Amino acid sequence: MRWVAAPLAAVLAALALAGCGGDGAEPGASEEATLVLDFQPNAVHAGIYDALARGYLSDRDVELTVREPSSATDAPKLLEAGRAQFAILDIHDLGLARERGLDVVGVAAIVQRPLAAVIAADRRRTRSPGDLANTPVGVTGLPSDDAVLDAVLSSAAVDPASVDRVTIGFDAVGALSAGRLDAATAFWNAEGVALRRLGVPTREFRVDDFGAPSYPELVLATSAATLRDRPQLVDAVVGSLADGYADVIDDPDAALGHLLEAVPELDPAEQRPQLEALTSSRAFSPPGILRPAVLAAWAGWDLAHGVVGEPIDVERAFAGLNGG
Repeated sequence: MRWVAAPLAAVLAALALAGCGGDGAEPGASEEATLVLDFQPNAVHAGIYDALARGYLSDRDVELTVREPSSATDAPKLLEAGRAQFAILDIHDLGLARERGLDVVGVAAIVQRPLAAVIAADRRRTRSPGDLANTPVGVTGLPSDDAVLDAVLSSAAVDPASVDRVTIGFDAVGALSAGRLDAATAFWNAEGVALRRLGVPTREFRVDDFGAPSYPELVLATSAATLRDRPQLVDAVVGSLADGYADVIDDPDAALGHLLEAVPELDPAEQRPQLEALTSSRAFSPPGILRPAVLAAWAGWDLAHGVVGEPIDVERAFAGLNGG
């Protein structure tokens, strides 16, 4: 069993050589696999590190290496090329990857609700989305951000075109804490927590409370080829991570400890409130489950808001769907 939180670029050559013929495993040996995160390790990933620390993967004969992405667009390409077997993807990125012709497939939910929100810096001045009318609002520039802002504004019958969108990249904390903007799109579990720690009196308009369905923000994905050729590996990783996230729900302090032990450069004072925000919002419940009706609602929402240009075939984009 091993896990690493390091830039992926340093190991691509080795992964490429390893992928040049089968999986290299002898009969009865553990299967090796690589999981690419969506971002640097943080509280969202606590269930992954819990599963590693508790031996859920090794018990299923899987040796999993965890890597950070070199960039946000790395993971789908690495899955398609067979240079990684699993990745944590933002669900919108999964839809966009499939639209580009990459045959990536979601196999489990990591976070069961959207993490995106419009965050206002002054809760007394901004009491409802209607108070954002005719004000400048920061956005990252991603299509999904525009969709989030449109949904929140439309929930209060505010014309989305009436808002001046200011592209700020991923500097919502800086822009709002410095008073450069009144509101911005951001993740409530990360930037929202950081702003409160800085004493900014924020008000959050979480998108699934204001116009969006409660879709899973992050999903575990693999390639169609891995799903076809190594189904036992996929089942083992999905089951192990589901067990890890069940532990996060039942004993978040222990799961956080496993994350911090594996990635000691993380600041416990940052990660603890982030994990508390996620668990108090039941963001991991139920662990791993993908539900067709929820995904169909998400696919329709992404299409209606221009995140994707073509309908998403949910049955092809996801595997292991459970009930309604």
